[in-house]
Amino acid sequence: MTNIPSVDLADFLSGDAIRKEKFVQEIGVAYSEIGFASVKNHFLSDDLMDTLYGEVKDFFALPEDVKKKYEMEGLGGQRGYISFGKEHAKGKKEGDLKEFWHFGQVPSEDANLTEEYPDNVTVSEQPSFNEVGLEAYRLLEKTGIYVLRALSLYIGLDEFYYDKWIANGNSILRPIHYPPIENEPKGAVRAGAHGDINLITLLMGASAGGLQVLRNDGEWIEAKPEEGNLVVNVGDMLERHTNNKLRSTIHRVVNPPKEEWGNPRYSIPFFMHPRSEMKLNCLEQCIDENHSKGFDDITAGEFLNQRLREIGLI
Repeated sequence: MTNIPSVDLADFLSGDAIRKEKFVQEIGVAYSEIGFASVKNHFLSDDLMDTLYGEVKDFFALPEDVKKKYEMEGLGGQRGYISFGKEHAKGKKEGDLKEFWHFGQVPSEDANLTEEYPDNVTVSEQPSFNEVGLEAYRLLEKTGIYVLRALSLYIGLDEFYYDKWIANGNSILRPIHYPPIENEPKGAVRAGAHGDINLITLLMGASAGGLQVLRNDGEWIEAKPEEGNLVVNVGDMLERHTNNKLRSTIHRVVNPPKEEWGNPRYSIPFFMHPRSEMKLNCLEQCIDENHSKGFDDITAGEFLNQRLREIGLI
């Protein structure tokens, strides 16, 4: 395998039982073997992606003092602006060479949540920034629901098992800016090798290459989706919940060749989280005599807080 597998969400949505099962098996095998897949025919249009990237580039081009006023203390980086170098990979002291923004969930009035989500931060300099960001949020969330329905069937659960946990879940849309590299980085990279915290991550095409995925044999491969596809990968929560049946693969964003240091990079991942009270206990469908229970019981909220401390955000 020299690139990540490609799957077509239209198969799952086709109404044809054979095509639907084809998608279930293809994405299930991809996530069992490498944890990454390139997904086409999702719900996000090219026009919306282009518009969002335009808004994101305009925001990160604002003066530092303007961006800093949107950095909210005491929220653990869950909303608004997070400044350059603040986050680092688990176990690594060097900060990543990036700055980013967080859009979060706007729960429905009848959500009945056990915790209160912070309000999203409004950028007064860009009237369309929040509107465009939250539109993309909803369409990525919709795509993720169908991916999780397919994975539920692959695992042997009811197709709609995850729906109630994802509805009003603590998901995050994160536009990222990797600025041009001006000096020799001392051990720092654009994003250090890590696994994602959440259930699944949906990444719309980055403005430049650099995303690499660690294969089972220890080789790093480029994750190069087809034009317009989403890269969708398994996070640590889903790996725990499925007792390692689905893999949260280590990945990184490497620095470009020196002759390309002057080029910035932008990417926009959507981290799909459940409601905090969801139990991530290993599913009985994923435990047998050859696969004993590999993780302690924990809720999604407890696990998230633990990981945010490890990466330096709280």
